[in-house]
Amino acid sequence: MSGARIIDGKALAAQVQEKVAAAVARLRLEHDLAPGLAVVLVGDDPASRVYVRNKGKRTTEAGMKSFEYRLPADTSEAALLERIRLLNESPDVHGILVQLPLPKQINPARVIDAIDPDKDVDGFHVINAGRLAVGQPGLVPCTPLGCVLLAKQARESLEGLEAVIIGRSNIVGKPLAQLLLKENCTVTIAHSRTRDLPAVARRADVLVAAVGRPELVRGDWIKPGATVIDVGINRVETEGGKAKLVGDVAFEEAKEVAGAITPVPGGVGPMTIAMLLVNTVQAACRQRGIDLPRELADLAGG
Repeated sequence: MSGARIIDGKALAAQVQEKVAAAVARLRLEHDLAPGLAVVLVGDDPASRVYVRNKGKRTTEAGMKSFEYRLPADTSEAALLERIRLLNESPDVHGILVQLPLPKQINPARVIDAIDPDKDVDGFHVINAGRLAVGQPGLVPCTPLGCVLLAKQARESLEGLEAVIIGRSNIVGKPLAQLLLKENCTVTIAHSRTRDLPAVARRADVLVAAVGRPELVRGDWIKPGATVIDVGINRVETEGGKAKLVGDVAFEEAKEVAGAITPVPGGVGPMTIAMLLVNTVQAACRQRGIDLPRELADLAGG
């Protein structure tokens, strides 16, 4: 076969944002509730600046409140923890996100642990990780949620499929495995120590690459007709000395074999922000003790 279907993450993210905006409008009207998202940026990392700006823009476009805190690169851990304490206590803030990476003087694990689990819209807190692992309601990391929705664009049901995730991070690999188990997939987590990684990848009906290594996954690693979700975002130099973004999958090779594939950019990235909006609405509803609006019932992960 030739010419995989390209799964358009931008288009799907726009649909999700429309649903979020409709849900927020109803929450404002029926419950006088405006979900609020606070994003904290420490330092001046250029990529983080772009992410934070995009998150703020999407939040306000969806009718939610956006709170942005930019702290200098030499901010102490104690000062950041105090900021988080104040946000935990604020009734206007329903979701808290601290942009990673953090400067070296700050321990990210301590920061994540300090966030109220019910406001942890990144889904990184150990309590939310535990809730996901045992199937209890909680906030689920945004990128894995987006990956599942993208896979469902290519396949109506994931039930019974063999899924292989290359990458075992707490941010993507592990939570995604839990979500795919929830979809009744048979799940394998592969990684740098996996023996004969190409052979393991070739078993996958759904193959997810999330390792941060440019074009690691080659075309001959892919089962014909498989759905390929590329989480990687790697900046590489071209022959002309210019930088370009590529994924963890060799796209040109892979699209000749796969049945469907996400591009980089324009695949998983836009969905991460869209699912952050869903998580914020979900957090706001739980804190107020009301049901999640029906528009978002099929999108929330926990």
